[in-house]
Amino acid sequence: MSQNRTINIGINDQDRESIAEGLSHLLADSYTLYLQTHNFHWNVTGPQFRELHLMFEEHYTELATAVDEIAERIRTLGYPAPGTYKAFAELSSIKEVDGVPTPTEMLELLTDAHEQVVRTCREVLGTAQDADDESSASLISDRMVIHEKTAWMLRSML
Repeated sequence: MSQNRTINIGINDQDRESIAEGLSHLLADSYTLYLQTHNFHWNVTGPQFRELHLMFEEHYTELATAVDEIAERIRTLGYPAPGTYKAFAELSSIKEVDGVPTPTEMLELLTDAHEQVVRTCREVLGTAQDADDESSASLISDRMVIHEKTAWMLRSML
């Protein structure tokens, strides 16, 4: 652990470590999705340009806040938050995209990525719930709601 003082928030060391590890995967997925969404915002073309450009901006702006909240929760648990492209690439379940996809492919890729974030949330949510870590569970649950809704909205455009 990187702190001098013992953390005594009612969650044992092993559970805090497991939750922080799961949150690190969620952070990596979220940051990778942020980059992908920002990339698509910059590079989208076609008849739906304005609508998709603005929607992608809304999404990456929301994700920028989310990654900060997730990283701060990891720090609250007493562990360092991953913060490099290398770490995110190793931890993320979302693969980077080469080239510039078509607008329809962008929607499909983002739908898949949001659904992956939901699955990552479900994995770490159980760990947090088992440890009675309501703060992490609440954060994760809130993230699930946002990603499920975003995936639904993206699917509806296909």
